[in-house]
Amino acid sequence: MSDILERLRRMRAADAPTHGGRVLSYVYDSGLDELEELADAAARLARPLNGLDPTVFPSIAAMERDVIGFTRRMLYGGRTVVGSVTSGGTESCLLAVKTTRDRWRQANPALTGRRPRLVAPTSAHAAFTKAAQLFDLDLDLVPCSPDGVVTASDVTDRLDDDVALVVVSAPSYPTGMLDPIAEVAAAASARGISCHVDACFGGFVLPWWPDLPAWDFRVRGVTSISADLHKFGYAPKGASVLLQRGRRRHRAQFFATTGWAGYPVVNATLLGSRSASPLAAAWAITQHLGDDGYRRLTGSIHRVALAVRAAVDGIPGLRVIGDPTGPAIALGSDDSLAAPDRVDPHRLADAMLTHGWKIQPQPGLVQRDGVRIPHSAHLTLTPVLERGSEDFIRALVAAADEVRGRPPADPRMLLTVLRVLGYGEGGRVPGPAAAWRLLRLAGAGSVPADKPTAMLMALIERLPRPVAEALLIELLARMSEP
Repeated sequence: MSDILERLRRMRAADAPTHGGRVLSYVYDSGLDELEELADAAARLARPLNGLDPTVFPSIAAMERDVIGFTRRMLYGGRTVVGSVTSGGTESCLLAVKTTRDRWRQANPALTGRRPRLVAPTSAHAAFTKAAQLFDLDLDLVPCSPDGVVTASDVTDRLDDDVALVVVSAPSYPTGMLDPIAEVAAAASARGISCHVDACFGGFVLPWWPDLPAWDFRVRGVTSISADLHKFGYAPKGASVLLQRGRRRHRAQFFATTGWAGYPVVNATLLGSRSASPLAAAWAITQHLGDDGYRRLTGSIHRVALAVRAAVDGIPGLRVIGDPTGPAIALGSDDSLAAPDRVDPHRLADAMLTHGWKIQPQPGLVQRDGVRIPHSAHLTLTPVLERGSEDFIRALVAAADEVRGRPPADPRMLLTVLRVLGYGEGGRVPGPAAAWRLLRLAGAGSVPADKPTAMLMALIERLPRPVAEALLIELLARMSEP
């Protein structure tokens, strides 16, 4: 057994560090060792349980009641706000969409055969693109300004009888913008349209963030909210909460059948059998931290955000995109300066690797109205970063100095090859073998945690979406092929 664990330790050595705040995406380090120990102990106790049937394992229902109750109080939900613990933000968002699609179909029999629409800003999480594909809705993305801000009227002007759901974010992940939730929810309510607030990212931070407008269940017209326990709830992956306003809405989320020869099947979520370990860890952490604990941790993030924004303001050629709210900041090039004075955010992300920090490159996006959201580098700020904020800022300054004046990566040669081969023409995309050859030609045959990605990001941004998506699928699929 020791040999097996030693092999795992060697494999883990290639991973980006999950503690200490050195990776500013994907991981959410509170910096509190006791939370790690508590979560591990609680997860071990619940490991043999199966979340499929809480009538057999009533501890699951008891833990879920407590977690839902805590989240409901946190988000100012009344007694009619009920919900479920899911496996993560994507599942919460999928369930929100499925529920409203089904209710829309029941409420609109005259529109049988028509596909309902899902209206959301371009900045909404990709989980809603997935949901629209899986549940057969037309995704109607509303363009944002270059800094990711969407105006309420641009969203509400899209609302009509064929809209099953409108989605707003608290905040959006790409640039950290808080959408105009109150205005959109009011307009949706007036038309009898459901309004989901995607707070998967900020749900366990914004309740304690200073000077915010109401964005939660205090807002009339908000019909559901998702909030991830495994992000700023500081629980292990994967645990999230989906809250629904009203029991009828919540019950529409369920799947139940007695139409087979086995036991009656009743699922509150998309999964059947599911591990209770993430739920147990989340339950233990929310019990331990409580309102005061989350307030203290959010205070740390707020101080880090102020320090990082002040530091970026002092770095020539670099800027914070827009005016973000909460734990997300996007860094972009200051295009008001001449090219030799600019800092390309993807070059910056690659340079930060050499200083021991990983920030997340985001490709630019040209929206349907032609307005481009610029390519950027995303920072997820966590409480533990407060301890190392001076080191991070020093690295940011040094990396910016190293890449200032370097132009963005230029994939023109690879784009020419793709055009010559006819990819993108008439929707033609490369198959697995061709996609792998192209990735290797681009130097992206693998993407370990410490490998530069500026060229890959530039290629993704410039390719037709179906071609870019085919390459990315092949890259991820090859990484786990035996």
